[in-house]
Amino acid sequence: MSGPNTDYDPVEVTPLKAEEVEAMREAAFAAIAAASDLEELKQVRTEHTGDRSPLALANREIRALPPQARKEAGQRVGQARGAVSKALAARQVVLEAEHEERMLVEEAVDVTLPTARTPRGARHPLTTGAELIADIFVAMGWEVAEGPLVEAEWLNFDALNLGPDHPARTMQDTFWTEPPENHLVLRTHTSPVQARTMLTRRPPIYVVCPGRVFRTDEYDATHSPMFHQVEGLVVDEGITMAHLKGSLDHFATAMFGEGITTRFRPSYFPFTEPSAEVDLVCFVCRGREPDVATCRTCRGEGWIEWGGCGVVNPRVLVACGVDPERYTGFAFGMGIDRTLMFRHGIGDLRGFFEGDVRFTTAFGTEI
Repeated sequence: MSGPNTDYDPVEVTPLKAEEVEAMREAAFAAIAAASDLEELKQVRTEHTGDRSPLALANREIRALPPQARKEAGQRVGQARGAVSKALAARQVVLEAEHEERMLVEEAVDVTLPTARTPRGARHPLTTGAELIADIFVAMGWEVAEGPLVEAEWLNFDALNLGPDHPARTMQDTFWTEPPENHLVLRTHTSPVQARTMLTRRPPIYVVCPGRVFRTDEYDATHSPMFHQVEGLVVDEGITMAHLKGSLDHFATAMFGEGITTRFRPSYFPFTEPSAEVDLVCFVCRGREPDVATCRTCRGEGWIEWGGCGVVNPRVLVACGVDPERYTGFAFGMGIDRTLMFRHGIGDLRGFFEGDVRFTTAFGTEI
C-alpha cells in the first residue's frame, strides 16, 4: 500500500497559487473602489464575497489538499478574504455618508415656509354629484323638491298604486318602524316626494327629487341597505313619452358627454303606465363595432341599464288630487350612486360609505 503524498506542492493548484489569490484580491479591491453608490457596492459584495465568488471557489479547493499543505493555502486565502471584507466595510461607510449628504441636499425642506396645519378636505362625491344633477334640471327650469326620510306608509305605497298585497311592502324590502300601528317606514324610494308635491301644489309641476332611500338589501360591491336616488316628475297639459325621452337624453349627455343617448325597454311599475327600463348607450365603446364586441363595460351589449321611467299612472294622479282628464305627466328614477360609478369608473359601491378620506379627496371639491 502506498503512503500519503508528502511531496504534493499546493502551489501547483492554480486557484491557490500566491499570484492567483493576489489577483483575485486586487480585482475585488478595484471593483470596491469603482462602486459609486450603495446599490453598486451590493452587487460587488455578491460578486467577490458570495458563494460563487473567485475567493470562495478557491477556498473550496483547500479541502482537496493533503493535511500538511492546507495550512499555508488556508492562511493565504483567508487573509485575502478578510482584506476584501474590510475594504467592503470601509467603502460602505464612505458611500453611506455620501448618500446621507446627498439626501440632505436633494430632500431639503425649508421649515421656515408658511404651511397650513390642517389638511385641505373635500366634499363627498355623493353630495357634489347630487348637486350636479340638480343643477342640470334647474337649468331646464325645474325645481328641487325634498321630503322626510321617515315616511307615511300611505305616501310611500298607497298613493303610488302599490296595493296592500304588493310584495314591496313586506319585511324583505322595507324597513318598518315601531310600533307598527304608526304605519311609518324608512322611505324605499324618493317617489313620496313626488306625491307630496302633487298634494300641495297645482300643475304645472316640474320637480327633481334627489335623496337617501332605504331597503333591506345585502351590503356588497353593488348593493347597500342605504343608497341614493334621483327621481323626476313632470305634470302638465299635453305631456307625452317624447318629452320624457328628450329630458333623459339631455340628462345623459350632461352626465356622460356628447353622443350619449337612451333607449326604452318595455317594463312594469305600479305608478307609471306605460313603463320602461332606461338604458344608456355604452359611454366606453359608444355601441360601435368592432369596439362593442370586446367592451368590458357593456359586455358586448352596447347598452347599460340605468333606471326606470314611464307616464304617470292616472290612478296616482287621482290619489294625489290631480285631474287625469286634463293633465298627464312622466316620472323617472335612477340611482345617484350607480350614476357616479358609471361616470367615474368606480368598481365598488362600498367606497362611498366606508369613510376612507383617500376615496373622498380623490374627487376634490367638485366632480
